[in-house]
Amino acid sequence: MKKITLLIHCKDQSNIIASVTNFIANNNGNIVYIDQHVDREQNIFFMRLECEFAFDSFSIESFKSVFNETLVDKFELKWRMYSADKKPRMALFVSKYDHCLYDILGRYNSGELFLEIPFILSNHADLQPIADSFNIPFYHIPVTKETKHEAEQKQLELLEAHNINFIVLARYMQIVSNTLIDKFPNKIINIHHSFLPAFVGAKPYHSAYKRGVKIIGATSHYITEELDAGPIIEQDVTHVSHSHSINDLISKGRDLEKIVLSNAIKLHANRKVMVFNNKTVIFS
Repeated sequence: MKKITLLIHCKDQSNIIASVTNFIANNNGNIVYIDQHVDREQNIFFMRLECEFAFDSFSIESFKSVFNETLVDKFELKWRMYSADKKPRMALFVSKYDHCLYDILGRYNSGELFLEIPFILSNHADLQPIADSFNIPFYHIPVTKETKHEAEQKQLELLEAHNINFIVLARYMQIVSNTLIDKFPNKIINIHHSFLPAFVGAKPYHSAYKRGVKIIGATSHYITEELDAGPIIEQDVTHVSHSHSINDLISKGRDLEKIVLSNAIKLHANRKVMVFNNKTVIFS
């Protein structure tokens, strides 16, 4: 049994769903999941679909070709198609904080995450023992103002050599430049320790404490050129009060960071996220 996942978006118009589902039926496919959304303000149609093919000779490349010839020009579709049994390959970028790394690797080791982790990369060597304990290759590439360009070239070489599909910044404390962003558009996931758009940039817990907020949050988003302003994938909050210290906020926030980042990774790895105009559509 072969299974594919199809994501499409285009200008909203009549007969899209019927045309796509009939095309799949005419090619001996069985739809097992379908969901759609229309952004009325922008008049954009979004759809996510999963279908199965029972015959062994099914080729996703041939199916892509026929789909492209039959429907893409007719509806001016923007589309992506994946083999559902092919795990995406994720690179983990870290610095010195280990709470998100431990959480991701624990979920990965238990089989909770549908992906592969070919390597972990860091600008510090502190977390290598963790990578070693999970038997995942660790690469230490220091980054300074003087060596940033050279370091990014080394990063790109590793990403290409390992056929990486997306990157997760698990509290990687470096600003990612356009060199990486242009190579991985909407494929670099960050965790920011505030409920964006509040408290952008460094030390958001300290800013939240000074402001006397009653909730703190965490946000996972795709990286863009503008700092902490990319399309949001997942968010969560927890309540705090005047009795909490900065350290209390940091401790409570780290629990949120782990959950929010792992949920964002799952959504991306399971191909449930669509990006349009710096916003996301998240399918169930």
